[in-house]
Parts: sequence; structure tokens; C-alpha cells
Amino acid sequence: MKNQQQAKQAKRLEAGKRQLAAEKAEARSAIRLTPDAKLSGTDKRRLVASITKAKKDGRIPRTAQQTIPYQEMRRDGICVVSSHYFTKQIQFYDINYQLAQNEDKNQIFENYCDFLNYFDSSIRVQLSFLNQRADMEERTRSIHIMDQADAFNSIREEYSDMLKNQLAKGNNGLTKTKYITFGIEADSLKAAKPRLERIEADILANFKALGVKAHSLDGYERLMILHQMFHPAGGQKLRFSWDAT
Repeated sequence: MKNQQQAKQAKRLEAGKRQLAAEKAEARSAIRLTPDAKLSGTDKRRLVASITKAKKDGRIPRTAQQTIPYQEMRRDGICVVSSHYFTKQIQFYDINYQLAQNEDKNQIFENYCDFLNYFDSSIRVQLSFLNQRADMEERTRSIHIMDQADAFNSIREEYSDMLKNQLAKGNNGLTKTKYITFGIEADSLKAAKPRLERIEADILANFKALGVKAHSLDGYERLMILHQMFHPAGGQKLRFSWDAT
């Protein structure tokens, strides 16, 4: 009996030694990946060969254009993400759900469920909610009321000041925009375009049933959104022309 217990303990000890050796080997391999570690000659040759092969295969971008994760943005708003994947985008606006009557809320909820159930497994969908810094000068100009040749300019000025104060207090100078991007796989752009247009029409019809304002985005508008996302401070304007492409 004593010999059997000793044999079991010896087996457990041997298993523990093997596990410790494996953990040490794993730790050494992890240390080799750190910036401060020194690579052996074999590791250096393997790394150089891997980088060289990646360059030949075109998997390492060499220009800023190669880092952009799509191939082409068309004027009609279709984005050619890859040779077999194409997307379109729609901007939609808020609906006053909280102030609606209970019956209207139930109808809105049912319509929204129908809207979500519309998308099958062949359609990829992404909802985007962007908070971006607004151009306060442009928004201030848009709410300014011009003087006229009558006796009500003081009222116009007072009303304009009130709007400007509300603008300064609301949303911390941010604009909130909402988008739905949908995409399909197809053999070519020619095959994808009619189906994308049918999906687009169905989405707009579903939004209309919900009482939500929505409109499709063309290529320039989609480029504008991408530019705003990559320049959140809003200090740079998009300079782009289709004629320059």
C-alpha cells in the first residue's frame, strides 16, 4: 500500500515538473516578443523572411491610400469595399417616441420590429450614432434673423439672442447624427447595384412607416462623414472634387 502511494506521489511530482518546464518555455517565448528582447539569428532570419513575403503579397500598405479599408467610393453612394462586397448608407433622424400616445407607441414598436426582421442573413447591417463637434459659427449664422425695414427689428434681435443662448447651452456644442449602413456580397458591381437599390427603397419605406425622416447619402456625403470622423476637432474642411479623381 505504501509503495502504491509513493508511486502516485512520484507520478504527480513528475507531472508537475513537466508542467513547470512547459510554463518556462512559454514564458521564454513570450519574452522574445517584447521590444527589449534580443532576437537570435534564427529568429531574425525568420522575421525578415516573413516581412519580405508580406511585402510581395501586398499585405503591408506602402501608401496612405492602401490603408483605406475600401476600394472605391462612387458618386451614387455605393462603396466598393472589396471585389465582392458593396455597401450603401442612409441617414435617419429622431422620432418623438416619449411624447407619443400609448397606442402610437405600440404601433411604432411593432413597425420597428418589422423593420429589424426585414434584414436576412444575406444583408450586413450597421447602425452608427455619431456625436461630432458642430461648426458653431455656421449654426449661429443659420439662426440669425436679418433686420428689415420695419419697426420690429428689436423683437427680431431679442429672439435671435434667445436662440443663440439656447444653442450655447444645448448638447455642449455637439451634433448627433444617425446612420444605417447595409451591404451585400455579389459577383460584381453591376449585379450588386439593383439589389442595393431595392434594399434602399425598402428601408426608406420602413422608416416612413415609423414616421422617421430619412434620406440616402451620395458618395460625396459619405466621404464627408468619413472626413468628419477622422477629424473630430473640426479644424479641417474636406477638399474633394470628382473631377480631380
